[in-house]
Amino acid sequence: MSARTMLRIRRPGRTAAEAAALLIAAAVAFPLYWMVLSALKPAGEIQSTEPRPWTASPSLDSFRRVFEQNDFGRYFLNSLLVAGTVVVASALVAFLAATAVTRFRFRFRTTLLIMFLVAQMVPVEALTIPLFFLMRDFGQLNTLGSLILPHLAFSLPFAIWMLRGFVKAVPEALEEAAYIDGASRTRFLWQILFPLVLPGLVATSVFSFISTWNDFLFAKSFIISDTSRSTLPMALLVFFKPDENDWGGIMAASTVMTIPVLVFFVLVQRRLVSGLGGAVKD
Repeated sequence: MSARTMLRIRRPGRTAAEAAALLIAAAVAFPLYWMVLSALKPAGEIQSTEPRPWTASPSLDSFRRVFEQNDFGRYFLNSLLVAGTVVVASALVAFLAATAVTRFRFRFRTTLLIMFLVAQMVPVEALTIPLFFLMRDFGQLNTLGSLILPHLAFSLPFAIWMLRGFVKAVPEALEEAAYIDGASRTRFLWQILFPLVLPGLVATSVFSFISTWNDFLFAKSFIISDTSRSTLPMALLVFFKPDENDWGGIMAASTVMTIPVLVFFVLVQRRLVSGLGGAVKD
């Protein structure tokens, strides 16, 4: 059977797969499109009894109301600080921990790995109340630390498990060759091993950033009275009113919240793809 005949046989299946992928992509992207569309619609069109997937008179009034809210910029910076700290700290600690549990043999090593796995199975909601009392006892309520520490704790097990495969994929012969050439353990760790596992670090950082940036549960539970420490998801509460919700403001604020996630994803997408591919291969 010639190559041309094989291509003709495979083409219908490939076309069907591509069509299915386009349908799935459209289904995933449609809520984002509707969110942006609702943010651009005038107030009368948002609550219309005949919704339309377009608008003839787009308006930026909803975005204007969002940016005119008091302390909206502060909420944005708080979210950026919390998410950035969690991403950097979790990547650093996870890299060192994954290297330790992969390269070194020590007592209770297997038990420690199992505990990392068990930690991922515990629902976040089940630990919110115990964490609240823990933060209260340590005097961390109404501080950004009460948001950073829990997210760091929940991000580390997944990051360590994922990076463990990347570190394990680096041959030990490479480490031995570096030592023979006079490289210290620290130099091998940061100049050789770190660049090799960087795609895995990027992949874990994306998940850490998204979960921290979109967090509402911890922000609502641990930031009680000091609104200056609130994060961006808390700003959405301003547009939920007892008499009538401001859906235009809600959609505009949600759009503003989505932009940093998209920017971060675009910046790291190449390394993210290679990182996820390495994780699947492992």
